[in-house]
This record gives sequence, structure tokens and C-alpha cells, in this order.
Amino acid sequence: VCIHRVRSCSSIRFIKSKYVCVFDKSALKFSHQQRLFRTSAVSCGQIVQFKLSDIGEGITEVTVKEWYIKEGDSVSQFDSICEVQSDKASVTITSRYDGIIRKLHYNLDEIAYVGKPLVDIEIDTSKGVASEEDVVETPPMSHEEHTHQEIKGHKTLATPAVRRLAMENNIKLSEVVGTGKDNRILKEDILNYLAKQTGAILPPSPKAEIIPPLPKKETVPEAPKDKARKIPVPVSRPIVFSGKDKTEPITGFQKAMVKTMSAALKIPHFGYCDEVDLTQLVQLREELQPLAQIRGVKLSFMPFFIKAASLGLLQYPILNASLDESCQNVTYKASHNIGVAMDTEQGLIVPNVKNVQVCSVFEIAAELNRLQSLGSAGQLGTNDLTGGTFTLSNIGTIGGTYTKPVILPPEVAIGALGKIQVLPRFNGKGEVFKAQIMNVSWSADHRIIDGATMARFSNLWKSYLENPASMLLDLK
Repeated sequence: VCIHRVRSCSSIRFIKSKYVCVFDKSALKFSHQQRLFRTSAVSCGQIVQFKLSDIGEGITEVTVKEWYIKEGDSVSQFDSICEVQSDKASVTITSRYDGIIRKLHYNLDEIAYVGKPLVDIEIDTSKGVASEEDVVETPPMSHEEHTHQEIKGHKTLATPAVRRLAMENNIKLSEVVGTGKDNRILKEDILNYLAKQTGAILPPSPKAEIIPPLPKKETVPEAPKDKARKIPVPVSRPIVFSGKDKTEPITGFQKAMVKTMSAALKIPHFGYCDEVDLTQLVQLREELQPLAQIRGVKLSFMPFFIKAASLGLLQYPILNASLDESCQNVTYKASHNIGVAMDTEQGLIVPNVKNVQVCSVFEIAAELNRLQSLGSAGQLGTNDLTGGTFTLSNIGTIGGTYTKPVILPPEVAIGALGKIQVLPRFNGKGEVFKAQIMNVSWSADHRIIDGATMARFSNLWKSYLENPASMLLDLK
């Protein structure tokens, strides 16, 4: 009777203690197995739709440019899922869940909408289900853009490229000590951590090296080639005559240009043009260019143009301001975030160099190199493309001497630089000499900037470039 009672019970805790003494081991084993069989449950995964949430800047739709995963792949939190491109920047979407990808809702180059499912992820219910409110962990990809991650209770600052490098080598970012600003984990930190684990010896970082200047004879570059002899080469694209009209939707950066330029033409522009003698600056750059190359930076004329503009903005802050929509208030910007217009395969983009007022010419050149490489790859982040306060457009890299630049709202001024030409000019003695001449065209918001202010700023900017040594007196 006692054994029968044990078999019929759903749990052994209901049996009175006085009966336990008469049970043999086989009976207890049988009853325990039967209890486990009756109460055990098979856990199954739950499908969660990972939605594309608001990524800011008023963006409602993006284009899927690349998938980093496919259906059936396992993902963890903070793993990259895909790269999307809005009309402002490229953005990397990372996973919020640990699980298995069951469905991709979009193909490459399709439009994904904010609030709609991006992927379906099967998660393990035994580990708990995250909140239904999906969040896009999106460091804007510049592939160099900084992003906060929360790993095991503490925040780690790293870039998507660094995260990917760590993931490929099975390294937990929480175990790596960052040496960058604000304890940011750099690529070198991952490599050093890897070296300690494997015993490899890595070369020293070039940033820590102090390189002496080269002898004078080595700093003289080859004579520049005559740019006037260059013949324009047609773009090597297959030409197809279909005989039919072709209609394409306006997307990406072109859509941003439509919005921006439509707003820009509401501003009453006025123009001002002048020419600048860059003979001394050309000589200075020739001397400094080999030193910059040793440090791994390509030195163009643009860093000098940008720094000279920043020094001029310190004297004329109205050019580094913005006007509200009601035209009642003017905001003078503390930072000189000077934008540089770039021609890319995706269209015209204007990233900006942040805080030029506290940067050296070399630091500006290094930042320009970074922006240009990311711009060419279509990987500039939102932080690189927003926050500009003043813009320079170097149309001279393609050709032309004068242009009429259009202000980029909410800025109030912009400059366009023509190509550098070797032209005859007269010196103080009336003698003809060969000069390196560049033309500049300025546009300003005539509602708050008058022509005299623009002319004085241009003259100051011009003086810095015609006498580069004079910038030393005002550099901070």
C-alpha cells in the first residue's frame, strides 16, 4: 500500500516520514524518476522581432547597404547585424539579444522604415526575454565613430571596427584596458592584449615616436608637374543607349541635398571674390610635406586654409554664428566646426573638423585624412556630418577658378576655393614674377552679415595665407 501511494504521488514531499523507513532503494529510485518525468518541461525558443527604432536627426527610413549575418547565424548582444545608410550618414545596427537569426526582412539596397521589423531573432526563454521596446544600438559608422557599450555592468568605449577585431579574436572588451581618451579601447589595445596572450612582439606605435627633422637636402621634393598640361580623362563607365527614359527615386545623400538646398535658397545671399598669392605657402608645404608623410599623414593645402579661417573667425565671430527661424536671435558658436565639401560616389557630403580653434595644422590634416577615407568608403557617421558652423568648398581640385557657393543652413557663410594657377604678377619694383594664384569666392547671409565684414574677414584670411609665418603670432 505504501509503495502504491508513493507511485501515485506527484511529489515525494507529500509522503509522511514514518513510511520512509520501509522503502527500499529501488522503490525510491522509481518514484523519483516518475516524479521527474511528470514535472519536467521542454523549453523552446521565442521569436522576437527586432525593430528599427528612431536613430535621431528626424530619420524615418534608411537603405540597407550590408548584412553582417544571415538566417541561421547565432548572434550575441552588441554583435553587428547590418549597416544602413540614411540621407545623413551610414549607421551600424547591433543586436540587443542573444539568439539565432530566423528571418531577414529586407534585401540589400531595400528601404527599411523606422518602427518596422528588421530581423526576427529566436531567443532562449530560459534566459529571460528583454523588453518589447527594441532599441537600435547604433554607433554611426564612420567605422571610426565612438560608441558606448555596456558589458558586464560597466560601460566600454570602443569603435565598431575595434569590436569586430575583438570578436574575431574571441576577446572580451571588458577584459581590455583602454588607453584612448576617456579609457577608449583602441585597435592597438586589442593587438597588445592579443600579444600578451600569444607571446607575440608587436612593433612600437608610431604615435609615440619622436622623429627628428630630415636634413635639408632630403626635404626638397621634386619639381611639381605642370597642372595645365593635364588632359581631362572621361569617366570609365559603360555607356548604354537603351532609347528609353529612366526614372529613379531620389535617395540617400541626394535626398538630403534636396532638403538642404531648398532651405538654403530662402537665405538672401551676397557674394565676394578675391585672389590670393600662395607662393610662400606652396614653398612651406613642400618643406613640411615629407615630414608629415613620415608621420603617416598626407598634408594638403586645405589644413592651412581651415586654420587660417579659424583665426579669422576669432576676429569676426558673426561669421561663425546661426540665425533662428524667426530671425530674432543670433547664436555665436563657441566651437569652430569647419566643414569641407567632398565629392563622393554617393553625392555631395560636408563632414566637418571639430574644434579647429584648438587644433594644430597637423591635427587638422590628420582629421581630414580620416574624413576623406571614410567619405570615399561611404562610412561617415552622423557626428562627422552634423554640427558644422562654417564651410569651405575646394572646387579647385576638379577645376574652375570662381564659383557661387550656397550657404549650408543653419550656417551663415561659406567659401569656395578655385584651383591654384601659375600666373604673372608684378612685385613692388614693377618686375614681373611667377606667382601661385588661387581665387576664392565667399557667400554670406545678408540678413546679419554686411559686405564690409565679409571683405575684412577675407583680407585677414588672405594675409595669413600669403604670409604663413604670420599665423605663428596668433596660433594657440
